[in-house]
Amino acid sequence: MAQQSQFSGWFANFSTIHIPDTKFSIHFDGQLRSNDKWETMQTYIVRPGINFHARKNVILTAGYALVGNKTLGTFISEHRIWEQLIVTHSIAKFMPLQHRLRVEQRFIPVTRSLDGEVTKVESNMSHRVRYFLRGLLPFSGQAGFTKGMFGAVQNEIFLNFAKNEYANSHTFDQNRAYGAIGYRFSPMFDAEVGYLHHYTLRFNGQNTSRITNNVIQLATYVRL
Repeated sequence: MAQQSQFSGWFANFSTIHIPDTKFSIHFDGQLRSNDKWETMQTYIVRPGINFHARKNVILTAGYALVGNKTLGTFISEHRIWEQLIVTHSIAKFMPLQHRLRVEQRFIPVTRSLDGEVTKVESNMSHRVRYFLRGLLPFSGQAGFTKGMFGAVQNEIFLNFAKNEYANSHTFDQNRAYGAIGYRFSPMFDAEVGYLHHYTLRFNGQNTSRITNNVIQLATYVRL
């Protein structure tokens, strides 16, 4: 099994905008990712959704995602429908934990190259589940954290569970382990920078490759 190592940079913004006098809010995250060695933009993600706040610590979401990946200089789009459950709770009253379970229906593009140009000729549907766990440690050690520095650690595992042959022909898809240092400017805005270890299995129709991507990520969080 071939192994590859890469180094890239990601920027991500995660926003939640509450709809007044309802239990609903708007979810949005947008991301830009470089290729290996930070030479050019490789991927963009636009992911809107609608949240339903079932309880103070339970959120249900349904949404759509547009993912563009550059292949031979052309961005090829993958469309996704996704649903998720978020549950939050605290450890020792000041350490919030977030559990997120997301299911994706992916419409994976099939491409064809002709005279050096790549075009999408069709899409195949594949299904994936993702489990995400994130912990945040305010350096102040105070409950009701509203401002100041914090540390964050998280991990997310991706598993294919149906039509795997259209993804990478394996149940295991990828894992992302991440640690960051951030600053909460107000209850409405956080910014952080950290290192993400991104481990992926890829299949080209004949061989499987293990790819380790070493990522420097800058992320912002908006809560309105």
